[in-house]
Amino acid sequence: MKARVLDQQCQEVGQLDLPERFKDIKEHNLYLYIKHYRALARANTAKSKNRGEVSGGGRKPWSQKGGGRARAGSITSPVFVGGGVSHGATNERNYNLKINKKQKRLALEYALAQKALHNNLVVVDQIDIASKKTKDASAFVKNLGFRDVLLITRALDEGNYLAFRNLKNCYLLETSEVNAYWIAAFGAVVVEKAAFEALIKAHEGE
Repeated sequence: MKARVLDQQCQEVGQLDLPERFKDIKEHNLYLYIKHYRALARANTAKSKNRGEVSGGGRKPWSQKGGGRARAGSITSPVFVGGGVSHGATNERNYNLKINKKQKRLALEYALAQKALHNNLVVVDQIDIASKKTKDASAFVKNLGFRDVLLITRALDEGNYLAFRNLKNCYLLETSEVNAYWIAAFGAVVVEKAAFEALIKAHEGE
């Protein structure tokens, strides 16, 4: 598996090999990480009131006997309109899923390997929009020839942030923010050479 190397004119000038260990990683690692990532993103705000939380119900609605109706102790019962909800949503549920560091690393490496396998992993010397203009950033993305792209820099520059922030078909991250979910979410990944080396070598020897 290889990453394509492009020059400033977005022309291919070479290739970089990915480590051999990338070939043996199982897809299940990526599945586990994305499941973990999406679980952490859940707001967990759904909430319905039970019979102890709705207002009213201070007295028995009618006599126990003699009315011909079923027994009732409180209008907060779930059988009444406006009463509490039985087995309703609660915001006390914990959706967090545990995943260890090794699986996070394997998920990231598998996601990179898949991008390389489909020729959608690109390395450039530098991502730098000197003018800080969105127009120039848009032209750069268009020249890459991808529908949507994740851009990864070694360190996030304010000028680049201003240039790319309003583009819908790309997203700019620095190396420390990269994870398997972001890589899998975009059709292609364009990464600075220094950032690429940092991602590849970060876990060598583990």
